[in-house]
Amino acid sequence: MSKYHFFLRVMIKKILFILLFFSGITFATSKEEIANKIREIVSNLPANTISGILIYNPLMQDTVFALNESTPMTPASLTKLFTTSTSLGIMGGDHKLSTKLLSDDNNFKDGVLNGNLYLKGFGNSLFTDSDLENFVNELIKKGITVITGSVIGDDTYFDDIYIREDWIEGEGANVRLPPISALVLDRNRTTVRKKIRRRYRYISENVNDPPIFASNRLTAKLKISGIEVKGKSVKGKSPSNVYLLAEKNVPLKDLIALVNKHSDNFLAECLFKTLGAEASGVQGNSFFSQQAIQKFLNDNSIFSAGTEIVDGSGISRSDQATPLAINGVLEKMYFDLVHFDDFYNSLSIAGVDGTLRGRMMNTSAGNNFRGKTGTLNGVSGLAGYLTTAEGEDIIVTIIFEFNSGGSGYYRDVQDQIVELLLDLETNSPD
Repeated sequence: MSKYHFFLRVMIKKILFILLFFSGITFATSKEEIANKIREIVSNLPANTISGILIYNPLMQDTVFALNESTPMTPASLTKLFTTSTSLGIMGGDHKLSTKLLSDDNNFKDGVLNGNLYLKGFGNSLFTDSDLENFVNELIKKGITVITGSVIGDDTYFDDIYIREDWIEGEGANVRLPPISALVLDRNRTTVRKKIRRRYRYISENVNDPPIFASNRLTAKLKISGIEVKGKSVKGKSPSNVYLLAEKNVPLKDLIALVNKHSDNFLAECLFKTLGAEASGVQGNSFFSQQAIQKFLNDNSIFSAGTEIVDGSGISRSDQATPLAINGVLEKMYFDLVHFDDFYNSLSIAGVDGTLRGRMMNTSAGNNFRGKTGTLNGVSGLAGYLTTAEGEDIIVTIIFEFNSGGSGYYRDVQDQIVELLLDLETNSPD
């Protein structure tokens, strides 16, 4: 959906709303039927289940159904909606997250780079060994055969608090991620050979020190390629007066598609710190990131009472959000003609891709509902956009907190509610 097509669609629906309003047409009957069916579904859930539901028509500014909509709940990966929407608001979908190869010298006629070589990360969490190989090839093309200084890994765009448990007080999540850093290589994972049960095996492990890991790998590749490095492989901060030798970028809109469609926790946490760095202009850290999300909510008049976002992925149970806040984020993005396409296209398509690939298949909601899922032990969430049979756009937010029944059961209930909403119809005049 292009922003121009979307704008035309919004205008047509607003005109339709005015005509319906003055003709005395109401939605009460159909809304009540839907509401009663949802109440019946919820009444049959296992005891002690906490349900937070908000079904909303943004163009009509009409609530179809609400239950515990202002109750703070654990959003799980619905948290990524806050991370990605705020990132789009601050940076825009075309913003490039980069990894740069820098130097003190730009005169290589003698084949010598006089000074240091810097590998600096600016939140590009998709940078790989292959990209690093391309950087080395760029140096070879420039005719460089000797580096007189050191190879320095620079991840100072973020702070050096790499582990979520170190920035979230009392964090008890059992999902351990690789280090969250501004300079990332191969998702900060490496393959090592270890002896396990009397046999040597190759296993994947989290790296301990991302900038050292990246500088060591770059130094090794340089030497294999015949480039002499006279200095050391270390970490540090690049000076301001350096020259760009090579760069690898990823557009923000491509990154958020991976974050939302596939609910990628590592990419979400790196993006969380990136938005803090861009919002503050100082450094990416959890404080600046939390402040940026809160400012996004306040600036857009999104109901924020009871909402607290402490990470970018939603792994933490310290994250709290109300259905009203989640709905508010989705509503804000719906009317954002600049960023809506990038946000909408980042969401999973029911029955087609991402975490919704196997859901609502062979129903009218398949290839229709666009949304984000959220799952933790005892938590199941779903939020996104649905177009009804009559072409009305509906925002859906459903969160269940439970201590009996599996997450699959609650996903089926969510799907059942979404499928009910397809039949939400406009009444004809009496």
